Amino acid sequence: MEIKKIGVIGAGQMGNGIAQVAAVAGYEVIMADLSGPATQKGMATIGKSLSKLLAKERISADLRDATLSRLSTTTSIEDAAQCDLVIEAVVESAAVKQQVFQTLDKAAAAHTILASNTSSISITKIGGFTDRADKVVGMHFMNPVPIMKLVELIRGLATSDETYMAVKTASERMGKTTVLAQDYPGFIVNRVLMPMINEAAYTLMEGVGSVEDIDIAMKLGTNQPMGPLTLADFIGLDTCLAIMEVLHVNLGDSKYRPCPLLRKYVDAGWLGRKSGRGFYSYEA
Repeated sequence: MEIKKIGVIGAGQMGNGIAQVAAVAGYEVIMADLSGPATQKGMATIGKSLSKLLAKERISADLRDATLSRLSTTTSIEDAAQCDLVIEAVVESAAVKQQVFQTLDKAAAAHTILASNTSSISITKIGGFTDRADKVVGMHFMNPVPIMKLVELIRGLATSDETYMAVKTASERMGKTTVLAQDYPGFIVNRVLMPMINEAAYTLMEGVGSVEDIDIAMKLGTNQPMGPLTLADFIGLDTCLAIMEVLHVNLGDSKYRPCPLLRKYVDAGWLGRKSGRGFYSYEA
């Protein structure tokens, strides 16, 4: 099938990034969120991102203007469902995703593909929330979406070849490189990444090193662009905790037990950059 119009559910950090790269690629895009202020904030973020790309001469003024003309917003999931592909980018909660996918399944046309940007929740489980499991697939974009080149594609137990090839083609049109992950907890990226971040939190909790020394050691000792604790703050400590809980519950191995310090920070509302405090302080 040919994808011409894309709906994005969620105008937050991931949702507006996905909407942006889809519109840059030439797709008509409808971005939905619960409130007008949320969609307005998402559009403002896209505008700033496009302006930065223009200043760096990575896009032209014509492409910026054309991209913005292809974007529209709504506070109705049903409006966004009127597309060939709908990508869900809401919070990492199975209960919330269930509500979204059940609504989309009822509102969308029979041919519409429903994709989730989940970073850890089973695509087979999400497909089971619908009556179109063959048209449900995982499209895990990396953050920040306009910069990061990877999209991790995940096939559920019932995902059809046609669905997989359609989203692979769409991802590549957006300028992304795709990898195929099987439907196991955490898929590829977070199955490897999150235990490292969790272990860095244990290393801090046990006094092996300071926040700064742990990050410097991993940057200079393993040639990573940023340390694991800086990365955790960027991702969001609540998201890191949610993924570790999925790994721990579904794989049943104690090596995935979330670090108590990570849980304590989340309980305190120290979620990283988005809250102004995480492993580091970002307050002015």
